[in-house]
Amino acid sequence: MRIIDAHVHLYPPEVGLDPAAWAAAHGEPHWAALCTRRRRDGRPVQTFPTVDHLLREMDREQVDMAVLQGWYWEKAETCVGQNRFFAECRKAHPDRLAAFATFHPSAGEAAVRDEIRWAREAGFGGLGELSPHSQNCRMDDPVLALALELAGEYGLPVNLHVTDPRGRNYPGRVETPLEDFQRLARGFPLTTFILAHWGGGLSLLEKDPAVRAGLSNVVYDTAASPLVSDEKIWRAALDVVPPDKVLFGTDYPLVLFPRTENEPGWRGILSEIDRAGLGEAEKTLLLAGNAARLLKL
Repeated sequence: MRIIDAHVHLYPPEVGLDPAAWAAAHGEPHWAALCTRRRRDGRPVQTFPTVDHLLREMDREQVDMAVLQGWYWEKAETCVGQNRFFAECRKAHPDRLAAFATFHPSAGEAAVRDEIRWAREAGFGGLGELSPHSQNCRMDDPVLALALELAGEYGLPVNLHVTDPRGRNYPGRVETPLEDFQRLARGFPLTTFILAHWGGGLSLLEKDPAVRAGLSNVVYDTAASPLVSDEKIWRAALDVVPPDKVLFGTDYPLVLFPRTENEPGWRGILSEIDRAGLGEAEKTLLLAGNAARLLKL
């Protein structure tokens, strides 16, 4: 069965050499709080693989394609740097890697418009992963609004980080009220939004017809699912939303099963899906079909 991981993070080699020092030098403390921290036993919450290592692991675990998600950087220049790195990765491995472009509204209207146009021409499949709440950006920021309008015009889905309001506290956690995403969906009906991490529980709220009606242009990804939900979420969510509204994503290179694993990978989460009792048609859409259709892969 084909597998497309729609939520993977990857960084230039210099980041992995000393992530904390790199973040300090580039003014990215929020990223450092989330990505360079260690668990209580001293193990890192994630690793920093090179593109070659990522591809080897994809081969080993039979993952056909990875969609590289940008990050919700605090500096506009960091966004541009990551986008250029992703363009190089895609050029070298077009059959294995797709990419989303990131931006910061503080760059200004002209710069953000130019960056999105560049990304479209460079073959990027969407925008994200964005988090206005983490980027100190108002949800009604006019530059953000421009970007979301362009995304709809260009057919570029927008991936947004969503924190579950019921979830545990952790270093770097930022609240992202679910109502904000509902307003975005209503305000930009031509734009497709991918709400990461099961939409912070918004996917389950679609059982209310009134909620569902306002989310027709919203889909969800499953990034970091084992860390934010128990394994019942697979069946529970797919009993609420149609199976064509969920994209498989891992948040690689997060270590998803820290009690039993020391390295990131796909084996554990795929085993969890196998135990969830999904039908073959549901699994086909979840693991690859939905991403292939939405991102034209």
